[in-house]
Amino acid sequence: MNPLIAGIDLGTTAMKIAIFDTKGKIQGNATIEYQLYTPQSYFVESDPTIYMAAIEKGFKQLEEQGVNLNEVTAIGFSLQSETMFFVDGNCNPLRNSISWMDNRAVKQSEYLTQKYGNELCYKHTGQVSWGANWPITKALWVKENEPDVFAKTKKILLIEDFIIHHLTGRYVSDCSMLSSTLYWDITTKKYWQPMLDELGMTEENFPEILEPGEVAGTILPEMAERLGLNSNVKVCTGAMDNAIGAVGVGAVRPGMFSESIGSTLAVCVPTNKIIYDDNRQMPIHYYPVKDTYMMHTFTSGGICLRWYRDNFCQLEMACAKMLKEDSYDLMTKQAAQTPPGAEGLSFLPHLSGSLAPDVNPHATGIFLGLTMIHKKGHFIRAIMESLGYLVRRNIEVLSAMGIEVEEIRAFGGGSKSSVWNQIKADILQKPICITNSKEAACLGAAILAGKAIGLFQSVEEAADNMVEVVERYEPNPNNQSIYDKGYAIYKEMQSDCVDLFEAIVQE
Repeated sequence: MNPLIAGIDLGTTAMKIAIFDTKGKIQGNATIEYQLYTPQSYFVESDPTIYMAAIEKGFKQLEEQGVNLNEVTAIGFSLQSETMFFVDGNCNPLRNSISWMDNRAVKQSEYLTQKYGNELCYKHTGQVSWGANWPITKALWVKENEPDVFAKTKKILLIEDFIIHHLTGRYVSDCSMLSSTLYWDITTKKYWQPMLDELGMTEENFPEILEPGEVAGTILPEMAERLGLNSNVKVCTGAMDNAIGAVGVGAVRPGMFSESIGSTLAVCVPTNKIIYDDNRQMPIHYYPVKDTYMMHTFTSGGICLRWYRDNFCQLEMACAKMLKEDSYDLMTKQAAQTPPGAEGLSFLPHLSGSLAPDVNPHATGIFLGLTMIHKKGHFIRAIMESLGYLVRRNIEVLSAMGIEVEEIRAFGGGSKSSVWNQIKADILQKPICITNSKEAACLGAAILAGKAIGLFQSVEEAADNMVEVVERYEPNPNNQSIYDKGYAIYKEMQSDCVDLFEAIVQE
C-alpha cells in the first residue's frame, strides 16, 4: 500500500482538498466554494453546516477523479483563524458561525483595552491589541447581545475543533489556532484565566489543547463511510492557514519569510523563541513546529480583488465562462498592460478594517489619485500593488526588530499570477520564490499529518522531502523609484486618513 495523505484547507470562501504521496506529488484535488453573509456593516457570518458539506463534496469529487481513497492514511488541516462556533452539549450550532473578518465587537474591544491595556494583552497573548476581530471580543459580544445563545453554549469552538469533533467525536484544538483567540496564554500554552473569568466560563467550555500535527483520533466509522475512506484513517490537528501554508512552501526555519495572498494577505517568519516588538506593531503567533513561534500578520488580501471582480468585472466573468478561462487571468492581463505605479492611482486595501502592523477596525478601502486617464486595468493593478506595499510594510517593521528577511516564498492564489509575483518582487526589491505545489496550504496540512503518524521524524524532514522551489522572480531595478514613491504614498494614506475613518463610523 502506498500511503497517501489528505490535506484539507478550510478557507474563508472555499474549501480545498488535495491528496499527496510522501514525495509531495498531488494525486488529486477538489475545490468547493461557499458563501459568507454580511447582514450589516462589520458583521460577517456563515452557515456552520457548509464546512462539513464541502468536505463531503470534495471527497466525492476526488473519488470521481479516480483517486484511491482507500490508501489515505491520515487527514490534516489548514484552517481560517478565529472563525467561531457556539455549540450546545451535542455540538449543535446555536447561531451562525462568526467569521474572522467580522469586526462587530468594537465596544468589547474598547472595554478590554481600558481594563487591561494593550501591553498586558501583548505580553500574554502575543497580539498587539484587543482588536475587535479577535474571538475573545466576539465571545463577549455574544454574551452581551445574545444572552439566550450564550446561556445555552456548552463549548466555544474554532473551525478546527468543530470539524475534528464531527470526524472523531473528540473536542481538541491546537496551539497555533488558539494563539490569536486572546483567551489563550502564549507564555504558558494554557487558557488565560482572566479571560475565562470575563466570560464566566471554565476550561470545560473549551477544547483540550494539543500541539499542531498531533493525532486527534481515528475517524468515526459512520464518517469514514460518508467520506469514502477506510476506517483506520487518523485525523490530525493542523494549524492556522497562513502558518501551515508557510510549512507547505518549506519556510520551516528561522530567517525564511513567507507571504500568502488568498482571501487574506498574510506574512510569517518563524523564530525559535518569543520575540516581543518594543513598538508593539508585530504580533507573535505559535508556529506549526513545537515550541517555535512566528512573527505573523494578516489582513484583507485577495478578497479585495474578488470584491472588484464581482462588482465591476461582469464582462470578464462572462467571457471567462464562455472561453473556459479564469476570470482573474483576464483581469491580470489588463493589469499587465498598465504601467507600474498605475499612473498615480493608489489603493488602500482595508475593506473590513485593518490589522497589524497598523491596527484600525474602522479603516476602509480608498482609491486615491483618480483622473480621466484611469481605466479598469489601472484599478486592478492598483489593488495588486497595494498588497505588495502591505507586505513591504511588514518587512519594514520586522527589520526594525532586528529580524532580517533572507528569502521570500510565496503561496496562495496570488502566487499563481506571474504578473502579481513580478509586482511584489519589484516593490520589495527582493526575489520571490515559488514552490512545486500550487496548493501550499493543503501540502502543509499533509506534511503535519505525515509527521503526526510517523511517516517523517520531523516537520523539517517532511518539508525537505515534499517541497521544491521551481520558479524565481527577480526584481526589476528600473521600477524601484516608482515603487518607492508609491510606498511612501501608501503609508501617508494609512496615517493621514485615521480621522476620516473615525468620522465615517460616527453616529
